[in-house]
Amino acid sequence: MKLNIKRPNALAEWSSKIIKLVGLFFVILAVWTVCQSRLDMLKSDRAASMAGYVSAEDKLKQLDCLTRNIYWEAASEPFEGKVAVAQVTLNRVEDGRFANTVCGVVYQKNVFYQKVVCQFSWFCEGNHKIRAVHKPMWQESELVAKKVLLENFRLPSMKNALYYHADYVNPNWRKPKIDQIGRHIFYGERS
Repeated sequence: MKLNIKRPNALAEWSSKIIKLVGLFFVILAVWTVCQSRLDMLKSDRAASMAGYVSAEDKLKQLDCLTRNIYWEAASEPFEGKVAVAQVTLNRVEDGRFANTVCGVVYQKNVFYQKVVCQFSWFCEGNHKIRAVHKPMWQESELVAKKVLLENFRLPSMKNALYYHADYVNPNWRKPKIDQIGRHIFYGERS
């Protein structure tokens, strides 16, 4: 007994294989394009998040600098006065004319007429080398620093405040007065 198996046309067989390969190629290309697009999006998201990345160690350092500034500038001021001092510090960080970190702003020095001037007088006076002498005031200063730096607590009236001085000093600034809280008078910039 002889089996008679018909073999399909060779051209038709090759055409079918080529069509299947081309189809498979387009499926692979489509999958590759989608995967590449998602990968690019993930890379972009990661780069964006890393640009604003702040380590826990750096955040603690900034918190300590802000606490010191509040303590030495406004330890005996009311809660709102402490918040206002902290807010001026952060407003300066965001302003662009000052240093771009809390510690940078707090320890920033300028030279005027060949004299070194600190942005916050306590630093030039050497108080940064002294430990806090009144523990409850330090703790309140630290609490305020946490609320302002970590919880984004703000006084709406201090939104544009960049400068302040004690009410017993008259620097003859020609800046718009914003408010007085406790013994500090706060100022902004002219528009």
